[in-house]
Amino acid sequence: MTPAQLDAAPRGEVEHVFSLPHTPGAVSAVRRRIRKVLADWGLAADTAEDVLLVTSELLTNALVHALPPATLRLSRSRADRCAAVRVEVTDRGPVAPAGQSASALDPDEHGRGLGIVTALAARCGVHVHPGGTSRWAELRFGRS
Repeated sequence: MTPAQLDAAPRGEVEHVFSLPHTPGAVSAVRRRIRKVLADWGLAADTAEDVLLVTSELLTNALVHALPPATLRLSRSRADRCAAVRVEVTDRGPVAPAGQSASALDPDEHGRGLGIVTALAARCGVHVHPGGTSRWAELRFGRS
């Protein structure tokens, strides 16, 4: 999608904020809402799938490893002739898993999420602030 196509996309909000309840199924529920936003923005299917995967990984990380509440901020922008979607998840900071150390987690089942984010994002990072931690990723598309 080119920046001109982004301009032609529906003029809905360019930023959405979602709260993540600390409950089973929360990530999939938020993913369904995000899928609709991305469709409204007119994102190509492959770009939307990458954004959904990054969103899932950041949300799951917050749900598993951080204190609630978690908030997702999804936004789109244009800069340097390139369109981008930014995914940012803010939580209240890390928490040790109840009853087990991080080393007890099966490495075949856990620990790859942030690597996936890094692989798909043009830029990503972490910002620690007095209210908690924000992890963000920017996915670019539509070079013209």
